[in-house]
Amino acid sequence: MNRIQGLRYNPYALLAILLLFIVFVFGVLWSLIPAPPKSIAMATGFQDGLYYRFGERMQASLKKEGVELQVRTTGGTLDNLALLADPKSGVDLAMIQGGVADVAQYPHLVSIAGMFYEPVWVFYREASFKGIPDGLTLLTQLKGKRVSIGNPGSGTNSIAKVLLETSGMQSADLDMQTLTPQEGASKLAAGQLDAVFVVAASEAPLLNGFFNLPGIQLMNFVQADAYTRALPFLTTVEVPRGLLSIESDQPRLSRHMIAATATLVGRETISPAIVSLLLQNAQGVLKSYSRLQKPGEFPSTNGLDFPLQIDSEIYLKDGPSFLHRHLPFWTAVWVGRFARVGIPILAILIPLIAYVPALRELSLRIRLSRIYAELKVIERSAADPATREQNRRALAEIQARVNAMKVSALESKEHYDLKGHVNMVRERLKHES
Repeated sequence: MNRIQGLRYNPYALLAILLLFIVFVFGVLWSLIPAPPKSIAMATGFQDGLYYRFGERMQASLKKEGVELQVRTTGGTLDNLALLADPKSGVDLAMIQGGVADVAQYPHLVSIAGMFYEPVWVFYREASFKGIPDGLTLLTQLKGKRVSIGNPGSGTNSIAKVLLETSGMQSADLDMQTLTPQEGASKLAAGQLDAVFVVAASEAPLLNGFFNLPGIQLMNFVQADAYTRALPFLTTVEVPRGLLSIESDQPRLSRHMIAATATLVGRETISPAIVSLLLQNAQGVLKSYSRLQKPGEFPSTNGLDFPLQIDSEIYLKDGPSFLHRHLPFWTAVWVGRFARVGIPILAILIPLIAYVPALRELSLRIRLSRIYAELKVIERSAADPATREQNRRALAEIQARVNAMKVSALESKEHYDLKGHVNMVRERLKHES
């Protein structure tokens, strides 16, 4: 017991206790708040599509922060959703085209943010619509035509079907072909198609295969506002003359267009630190996506199918946290993790510290009461000659224990009072002898 009590005055023992406490805190940190992964995978789309190019640019940006982003090519949005919904796929994030997903089928997915507009481009052969003065302006004008609606699994395929159905068109009303954008461009050039649906951002490289084709025009959606009212995931956008190519003057006239929003989607278990990192780097990448969206318009909370992830909502409203604004990513992560565990621990310890003086006083009183109890026994039997020698040895032992006691300055009075009382009992023994 004396050895344990002496540890309170041993600096090396106190240092060891402090180190053990620090180890305990970091153990709690590691187990309760795991570090964000150093490697994540994103499902994108075709290699010459903007999803893939966006993923590549994010990959280069995240690499500077010490996080590896694996960019996977896929057939499009539906493939991406299937991969993201499968926990064994290894995919953590996916680019999803707005309006394609049945949210009820994917209850564990959340939106990180909308990234850019993806207009619905309908390229058509002028020769196929000669009898129409203004060219193709209504989807109902596609009746009886050969039309590519995009490859299965792509967002283009899903949105094209929705638009045609909203326009009152049935599959029997036209010759639908499910082709990739590259296959559609090739057949359109060869005269084997009358129109091709492509849903892609204006910066997407795959559009280059269309606007240089001779005799090809871009549909003007004169009912754009009506479609956005009927399908809320769509947005009306204006495509100025020459937007796709100033050199080739494509399109040759300004066009009313409808656009979905390309959204970065993840699982609801995604690390908050990764969310902040993704959004911070996406802002830098999206600065060059300025053809249709206004500066600073994206990342955005508009046009999302899935619920917005809570940390994304905070970031898009207030910006990055103080730590992520002023510290490197991994430093901010570790400081943040320590704070998230350390602050609750301190909240528990600080009130307990207030009881330390009372506990010390209680401990002293217990020790004093035990000694006083022994002194009382000696004093009562002081006049008995048979116990005189035993009492002297007991008193000498008590004296040694009292002298060995270490107390604080505030406890000195009680200590000296005890020494005085020991001396009083000693004098009583001398008097009785």
